[in-house]
Amino acid sequence: MMSNSLPWLSSASLIALALAGPAHAAGEPERTVSELVVTAAPYTISLDTITTSVDILTARELSLAPPAGIGDLLAGMPGLRSTAYGPGASRPVIRGLAGPRVLLLQNGVGMVDASSLSPDHAVPSEAGQASRIEVLRGPSTLAYGGSGIGGVVNVMDERVPSRRPGDRIEGRGALAWSSVDNGRSGSLAANIGFGALVLAVDGATRRSGDYSTPGTPVSDRLAAATGLEPTSDTKQRNVSVEADSWGVGGSLVGESGGFLGLSVKRTDTGYGVPYAQVQEDDPPEILRLHMKQTRWDLRGEAPFEEGWLEKIRLSVGHADYEHAEIEVNAGAVGTRFLSKGTEGRLEFVMRGSDGRQGAFGLQGLTRSFEALGDEAFIPGVEINEVGAFTLQRLEFGKAGLDAGLRIDTRQLRANLEGRDTTPPGVEAGLDWADTADTRTFTNVSASAGLFWKPSDPFFLALTLSLSGRAPTEFELFADGPHGGTSTWELGDPNLDSEKAVSLEGTLRWTTDDTRIEAHVWAARYDGFIEERPTGETWEGLPVFRFRQSEADFVGLELEAEQTLFDNETGRLSARLSGDVVRGDTGFGAPPRIPAYGVTGELAWTSEAFVAAIEVRHVGDQTRTAPFELATDGYTALNASLAWRPVPDAPVTLSLRGRNLTDAEIREHASFLKDIAPAPGRSLSAALSWAF
Repeated sequence: MMSNSLPWLSSASLIALALAGPAHAAGEPERTVSELVVTAAPYTISLDTITTSVDILTARELSLAPPAGIGDLLAGMPGLRSTAYGPGASRPVIRGLAGPRVLLLQNGVGMVDASSLSPDHAVPSEAGQASRIEVLRGPSTLAYGGSGIGGVVNVMDERVPSRRPGDRIEGRGALAWSSVDNGRSGSLAANIGFGALVLAVDGATRRSGDYSTPGTPVSDRLAAATGLEPTSDTKQRNVSVEADSWGVGGSLVGESGGFLGLSVKRTDTGYGVPYAQVQEDDPPEILRLHMKQTRWDLRGEAPFEEGWLEKIRLSVGHADYEHAEIEVNAGAVGTRFLSKGTEGRLEFVMRGSDGRQGAFGLQGLTRSFEALGDEAFIPGVEINEVGAFTLQRLEFGKAGLDAGLRIDTRQLRANLEGRDTTPPGVEAGLDWADTADTRTFTNVSASAGLFWKPSDPFFLALTLSLSGRAPTEFELFADGPHGGTSTWELGDPNLDSEKAVSLEGTLRWTTDDTRIEAHVWAARYDGFIEERPTGETWEGLPVFRFRQSEADFVGLELEAEQTLFDNETGRLSARLSGDVVRGDTGFGAPPRIPAYGVTGELAWTSEAFVAAIEVRHVGDQTRTAPFELATDGYTALNASLAWRPVPDAPVTLSLRGRNLTDAEIREHASFLKDIAPAPGRSLSAALSWAF
């Protein structure tokens, strides 16, 4: 078991290493950051030669994006959707998988929060503070453990500066507004250099109100199934958001590389949860949630000029997180979820030579989780994890091999003393008085990918991977009502690890005028964990229990871009992307699997303007799990215009129109799809600048 302190390296020794030498030789050109992927492995890999699927959002793209949560921001990328639990809480859904199967990272280590455990829990990270976001799908997640079976989203910032600013001070800012919800947001970040000492400060704020919908929020399908009569209101009520975050940090940075720094970030978010807006005599139960987190990060990198070791990299995050559910009608806090812990990674990057790159490392986590109040349906749990990994990449002329191996041990110790078993739990055979309070899981994850570049335009890869995921505290120890999903949840303390074998094929064709990228993948699960109805109800809630079975998932993702016109006046290009996923388990169709999506875009890029028009179509989803309703497809029209009024000046004005045809958009991946559609027609404006 790990202690609460992580004695990775002493500060004095790491400072000496960090200032010892440069990361790059003087005058050596660095590749454009958008062409490199830093999340898939401790060593950087070109986006064109990575063996699996990756998307990158740069600081400029993030500064022009409308204010939104992480899940909503990324939804629409191939293979991605959002849990869409109102504007305040949204997590990514990757290849049909969500929750604990999608890892959210902050600068390479976990959020140390509770957002993966329930869709109503907000992510303690604002996109306005990010300098870069990388999205990895499928087996490219091995460096971070088997819990990322679905994918990894790494939100990066420069709160711990890793380089000296070009001038004494540099930074960026943005302001944005949206019409559909009267949304306003602002962000500002700056790094200030004092020789080897670099200080950083940043902040972000976001406000939005109830948003307009194309029709009544309650779907016709739900009204017909329940006999409820929707109100005539075309506003989605109780979805306002107030989000604030700020951070400060500082680093000692060597002249050409190496750094050691510390930062602190405070996040404070309040948001409402949509309710069914139907005709009824009693007032609806209104719930608002309040999430706050204080997070400390220690990061450093120590390069070496000679020897087999190129650099050592350290990342440690410590966070204190609270999620409170406020019953507005009663004027009281109903339930509080508390998560406090520390996660760290120590990476050793080997010096590349003769087409070889490699790295190995250690990762550890210690976290305590507690639920207090009316819906404290799980006991307090102490979680400890430790893992070791190695990744290797070999290139032989036009061919190469990516390989990795990781071993993880996860221990969960629950406080079951004096815990009563609920009547539904007794009916399901649970007896907490006679249940072992500690479970330990050891999982091995491995991957091997072959790639081949037969000619300059072509890149082909085939990757086989094995992943293992230990059950979460909810899946093991739940027993009680869960307002976030409107179910009575029952865990199973005898669950085994979830194991998956996946195969992915990758094709890229890249020329000056054309880029095509396709991924075909399949995954077979042994012990796939999912909530399934028992057929019983208790206190008005359907009873669901976590169960295991075999499962198969298959999918396809495609992106293609073609330059239609390119000269000194500008460039006209067309882009087409799409994705589809299908899942089967031993109990039938898995819940909340999104329908196929196809997006077409026409874009004009010149020195002063970037303009685009986009049509997105998502199909019907009629293949449903028990207690799910089918979801109608939709076609949405979006458009955007970015204008740089002064050539070469770092100031950009942008306008964006979303859902211009005012289509009714309901995402099947959302728990709330039948009572909370996506916003209707909206216009947003943004101003961004750099200095």
